[in-house]
Amino acid sequence: MRAFVVTAEELHFGRAGARLFVSQQALSKRIRRLEDALGAALFERTTRSIRLTASGRRFLPAAAEAVAAFDRAVETVRAADDPVRVDVYDERFTPLRLVREASERDPRIRVELSMRQGLAVALPALRRQEIDAAFGRVHDLPGPWPPELAHRLVRLEPLAAFVPEDHALAGRSELRPVDLRAGGIAMPDPAGAAEWRGYLERLAARLGAPLRFNAPAIGVGHLVEQFLAEKSAVGLGELSIDAAGSGLRRIPIVEPTPLMPWSVVWHRRSPRPLLRSLLAQLRPARLPDPADPRYWVPEVDQAAPA
Repeated sequence: MRAFVVTAEELHFGRAGARLFVSQQALSKRIRRLEDALGAALFERTTRSIRLTASGRRFLPAAAEAVAAFDRAVETVRAADDPVRVDVYDERFTPLRLVREASERDPRIRVELSMRQGLAVALPALRRQEIDAAFGRVHDLPGPWPPELAHRLVRLEPLAAFVPEDHALAGRSELRPVDLRAGGIAMPDPAGAAEWRGYLERLAARLGAPLRFNAPAIGVGHLVEQFLAEKSAVGLGELSIDAAGSGLRRIPIVEPTPLMPWSVVWHRRSPRPLLRSLLAQLRPARLPDPADPRYWVPEVDQAAPA
């Protein structure tokens, strides 16, 4: 049944087999056995694609719930001992600090970290309950919001400009939108982080500044290299990032200050007690008044995701 559910999600035997760590042939045999037991075909197969039959579409919701129920039953035994599995997006961002602070306040919270570098990338694992929580921005994601997932805004982190010490703007103590319009903004390509790409595009439109994406950054060192190579455009990062010793200057952006909305996301049916302990330590954040000219978050972030 799990083989059927995963294949129905992927509609591709190769990807489904990779998720289940079995060959395509073994996966196909499992589904054939299920179809034989049910007396109905669940997939229509061609040489190029597969799709659910009418029986498969009717069977999928109940099968998915049965697999989830089995996983929850197993998890009730494991949950007391296993660490809570949390995706913190990337090492240089706020979520890692939030999780560390939460575990310091409650020593019972033991954490197993992952860094998928995008909420859009982490959501499939979260829906399958392969991880227990993930951090990110809950807008500009591909597809509708999964109803089985809950989220809470936990931090609004100011962004700043990062420029080389010989940059034309390096002597400024703060930057305004007009200062960014000539050189623009240059950032590593967010790759699968669709929500971060959407945020940057909305911010660039608000500031009236051109936006350019470079090659994806492979680690913090590569990111610094990209920023150091810019002599007219600026890079953006969280104001809390310490630039000392990097060759970069960190300059606050004002009127308005962009705020990055970080939310924690979790599966509504998760039985993990340590997840509840972690969520209890992550206090809700409040969005600024939309009429306050000192701060900016995308207008779409003022509402719950559709």
